[in-house]
Amino acid sequence: MEDIIIETNRLSLREITKDDYRDIANILQDIEVMYAWEKSFSDEEVQDWINKNLKRYSNEGYSYFLAINKENNKVVGVMGPLIEKIDQKEYIGVAYILNKEAWGMGYATEGVSACIEYAFDKLNADKVIAQIRPNNTNSCNVAKRLNMKIQGKYIKVYDNKEMEHLIYSIKHSDYLKCSYKK
Repeated sequence: MEDIIIETNRLSLREITKDDYRDIANILQDIEVMYAWEKSFSDEEVQDWINKNLKRYSNEGYSYFLAINKENNKVVGVMGPLIEKIDQKEYIGVAYILNKEAWGMGYATEGVSACIEYAFDKLNADKVIAQIRPNNTNSCNVAKRLNMKIQGKYIKVYDNKEMEHLIYSIKHSDYLKCSYKK
């Protein structure tokens, strides 16, 4: 079994490998899952996405991780801390994409909470952000549950489309006061 990077009560997060193609494709090729991206991925785009994350592991040491349900060993989705660039400035952010079957079960809140903790404790972040499309109300609610506040918004160009994103953030000092923190 691959090394576990982050562990929660129900989830194990580990680095993605090329062998995870089928599980990643199941997520990225589902238009219902990828609605906020306004597209599903081709086979080549899935492979490129995996390769980009493998490169991030080499360059930064972290990125999206494969999130696995510890009880049944099924892939719940991908989540993790990653470098986010907004207006030429780099931030440590958290992001996730869950399988449709895992929606509404609290995995996003549980996993992203652990990713925030990882960013503060292991990456020495002073602040952690999340970029979320305004129409992605479920993800906005996850950010709010984790005591993240809207700090602003910006237009991200993705696949030649301008897409508005809200920028949620939490400072380390505010995180230490959170009731959900262990």
